[in-house]
Amino acid sequence: MAVFGLWLIVITGLLTGMIFTVAPELDLDIAALMQDPQVRLALKPFASAISAIRELNFRLTLLIVGLAGAVLLFQAIRRRPALHVPNRMALLVILSFALAPGLLVNGILKEHWSRPRPYSVAELGGHQPFKAWWDTSGACERNCSFVSGEASSAFATLAVAALASGPWQYAAITGALAYGLVVGLVRMIAGGHFLTDVIFAGVLTALIVWLLHGYLFRWRSQDGALSPPWAATLSRLRGRRPGVSDAKGGYAGAVVSSSSGPAR
Repeated sequence: MAVFGLWLIVITGLLTGMIFTVAPELDLDIAALMQDPQVRLALKPFASAISAIRELNFRLTLLIVGLAGAVLLFQAIRRRPALHVPNRMALLVILSFALAPGLLVNGILKEHWSRPRPYSVAELGGHQPFKAWWDTSGACERNCSFVSGEASSAFATLAVAALASGPWQYAAITGALAYGLVVGLVRMIAGGHFLTDVIFAGVLTALIVWLLHGYLFRWRSQDGALSPPWAATLSRLRGRRPGVSDAKGGYAGAVVSSSSGPAR
């Protein structure tokens, strides 16, 4: 599951990047479609639902992060798990939201990528020239279009989904991806983002969740030592057998199966 997930993230990012680099006008065409008078008229009956989805995403983000923070605080004070939830689970959730929508998206990309939002570009009635997803020379100064912060926070629910066990994990991850796409679509309808802003928000957020889940769960040996999947390769290059400690007591790299679920 984990290896398949990584391939899905990488392939989605590469395909999106290649397609919209060769044909950047697709981004503009899709954004123009969202602003088409007939489309706007068709969506008018759903205006309240669209607004509710955006508000739900904001409140759900606060709820998820707040609950995870409360779990860690309880464990720090009482020195025992809250509701039998290991601290690694709470850490995965908090770090996913902090590093993806928090630091990477809103702290770095949106402040420095300079891509104008759809409603700001001249082709859609604004005053700034359209820029492709890879072009950082736009006229936007802050809180820019690339990537979608609200979509990223929605995709960050993948951290919660990754904690599900058995067949429920597939359903939960599918639900989290669908939720992120719906929130991204809402932002596109509002003229706040291009399609690539939403897709790359999902790709980057999913990659951070994947890495954090691996660090906290999948890449841990039975004794808790960190053993990422590339450790075996490094061990062979250094002339050691994977999984054998070196003379200094360091771990040379037993590889925990990447498809294993979170430790309980």
